[in-house]
Amino acid sequence: MTHWENALKDYTIYLRLERGLSENTIQSYYYDIQAFIDYIKANNLNFTIQSCSKDDLNAYVYFLAKEVSSRSQARQISGLKSFFNYLIFEDYRSDSPMDLIDSPKIGQKLPEVLSVSEIDSILASIDLSNKQGHRNMAIIELLYGSGLRVSELLNLRMSDIHFEENLILITGKGNKQRLVPLGGICKKRVLCYIDESRVHYPIKKEAQDIVFLNQNGRQLTRAMIFTIVRQATKLAGVQKKVSPHTFRHSFATHLLENGADLRSIQQMMGHESITTTEVYVHLDSKHLARTLNDFHPRNN
Repeated sequence: MTHWENALKDYTIYLRLERGLSENTIQSYYYDIQAFIDYIKANNLNFTIQSCSKDDLNAYVYFLAKEVSSRSQARQISGLKSFFNYLIFEDYRSDSPMDLIDSPKIGQKLPEVLSVSEIDSILASIDLSNKQGHRNMAIIELLYGSGLRVSELLNLRMSDIHFEENLILITGKGNKQRLVPLGGICKKRVLCYIDESRVHYPIKKEAQDIVFLNQNGRQLTRAMIFTIVRQATKLAGVQKKVSPHTFRHSFATHLLENGADLRSIQQMMGHESITTTEVYVHLDSKHLARTLNDFHPRNN
């Protein structure tokens, strides 16, 4: 293991223990720094953590510009800045060669959103006679009906769902908790899965409290959630590029279209900043046109 790899290992421990980041976020940081280490190895470069200069990093950024998109460049440059700040914090070096390196300018990318009819088609495509049908239906209903992230869905526990109060306790990014309403249809589908399907699983001891399980009674993986969504979308004939996160975007957009305020949407989605939630204002031009027509004095 090289000195770079040792530093990266220490960095991931720091992110986990001292910054309390989620495993998904830590993995993203890890892969971006590992890509830089792989570049050093592939080109037989011999600069060390202490001797790595701005010119060395500029050369890497130039390499990235030819290999990946502007969005990926920006993410990797941000990751490297964070890594070198950590190296300063731990006294590996006294300055950061990333300080004067700018990220490429990228436009705001609006997320893909499904219409209500497209969501209905995807749900209708799920075969409830299949032994995993009720589970898959409940998964998509929760992604759309409560706006959960994939990681939040995977780690959802039976003890987190309060059916009498129609609330779900969600543990989100940075282990921050929030209460999310459980809608009527969503509640019905989750109860149907728990009462008619989950009870027949050979549940492993470590997964007794986990809501969504595979056929072997173990916790589902991220890849399996993506597969469930991809298969249902294909069967429904929806041509858009749909991921589990698309249902979360649709959840927020449809709430906004129907009159919900941004602050409430922010709280339900677990966004730290209202700026993150504001992206949904830009998604539906018809909704904005209706707002102008209804409320602007020049349109009366």
